Amino acid sequence: MSLEPQKQFMMPVAKTEVSNLPTGSHKAYTWGISLVAALGGLLFGYDWVVIGGAKPFYEKFFHLTTASQQGWAMSCALIGCLVGALISGTLSDRLGRKRLLIAAASLFAISSVGTALANAFSHFVMWRISGGVAIGFASNLSPMYIAEVAPAQGRGRLVSVNQLTIVIGILLAQFCNWLIARPVPANATALDILSSWNGQVGWRWMFGVTAIPSLVFFVGMFMVPESPRWLAKNGMPERARRVLAKVGGEAYATQALGEIESSLGSETGLGTVRELLEPSMLKILFLGIVLAVFQQWCGINVIFNYAEEVFAAAGYKISDILLNIVVTGFVNLVFTLVAMSLVDKAGRRILMLIGAAGLASTYTLLGGGYAMGSQGPHMLLLVVTAIGFYAMSLAPVTWVVISEIFPNRIRGAAMSVAVTSLWIACFILTYTFPLLNAGLGPAKTFWIYAAICVAGFLFIKFRLPETKGKTLEEIERLLLRH
Repeated sequence: MSLEPQKQFMMPVAKTEVSNLPTGSHKAYTWGISLVAALGGLLFGYDWVVIGGAKPFYEKFFHLTTASQQGWAMSCALIGCLVGALISGTLSDRLGRKRLLIAAASLFAISSVGTALANAFSHFVMWRISGGVAIGFASNLSPMYIAEVAPAQGRGRLVSVNQLTIVIGILLAQFCNWLIARPVPANATALDILSSWNGQVGWRWMFGVTAIPSLVFFVGMFMVPESPRWLAKNGMPERARRVLAKVGGEAYATQALGEIESSLGSETGLGTVRELLEPSMLKILFLGIVLAVFQQWCGINVIFNYAEEVFAAAGYKISDILLNIVVTGFVNLVFTLVAMSLVDKAGRRILMLIGAAGLASTYTLLGGGYAMGSQGPHMLLLVVTAIGFYAMSLAPVTWVVISEIFPNRIRGAAMSVAVTSLWIACFILTYTFPLLNAGLGPAKTFWIYAAICVAGFLFIKFRLPETKGKTLEEIERLLLRH
């Protein structure tokens, strides 16, 4: 039976979303394909963090003695992240979300093995950059794919699964590093570490083990469908309808496809840079870029990346710092689960406002504690509070919002720009913290982050409308009018 989208255009969306909610097997199917796509987030988190545990050992192996060499080893993957995020939008618009996610899985597997086998520093850097490209692909495409598949009522929770898998990936990397590394004597010299199992073999396993979940991701992606919105956009409405039927049933599929094709109108080709620069689209693109940059400049990743410096300034010793890092990781996981339970009930906007206000208040108190030379458990409590606010708001909800606010025909290209902006902001934050900390001290540094959070709160309050419970097509119409 042929489908005639033209006859579906005027069907009321509100009735669609209320009367044809996916149930039973449809929900299980949607969760299944979303979890497979979210494995990209798990690999993103693992690959981004695993280098921290391997650092003391590969530095000895490659004889990295200068700050520039050590810094390049740690940050070279970011070059790949930027490249991957930048090109993934155009490539996914042309080739499809599924094919690019399969390519990301392949890159994760190949680059992890390549890094593990590297015997020259130049080869190590090359493979780390390749892994960064995979991170760039996954950070862009996993949340976008889930958003394009998920029904409106569950989209926030499903896209938040990607952030949950990132957090799990981080914890998994920390656990694997701890499991693989063998104890290092307190009086061990650099030569002792170089000649040890850790210095010759252990660090290789830390990187190489990434290949296992990468292969699971690779195989899993062959079992999930292409994004129905990409199929409809590229002239394959019948295939799109079949995917939507598996997600929500036949009635849901017919009505959802009509809404998708209505939003696309006569534009069935690829979104162009010229379209991104149209005034109405530029306004939405600006919203996505600011939210992506704010997620990084709110300052929380400083605590993850420079935990030793942050906790040392609060009076903690090395052994205590390692325990504190575990505590922060656990809090990050728990509050990510809180966000998943609230994002489709409370809404995106209110969680973002709570997160920005909570971080601004916590940073103000944290800066005050540093200014007074305060030390002890209460400083740890403030750090953990900041992570809690971030994990239940800006961390997952930003990915939800930027995956759903862009119109169908330019979503790939626009998402690519927003995620590229996020990675650039991440680099700036990571690079500037040591400079700010050395020049201004931790108190003023955290007060700067507090001021940024106040500005972010005001931007969200006046520029971000609520999007919960709306189809992607309803959100498109809302933002074009906003």
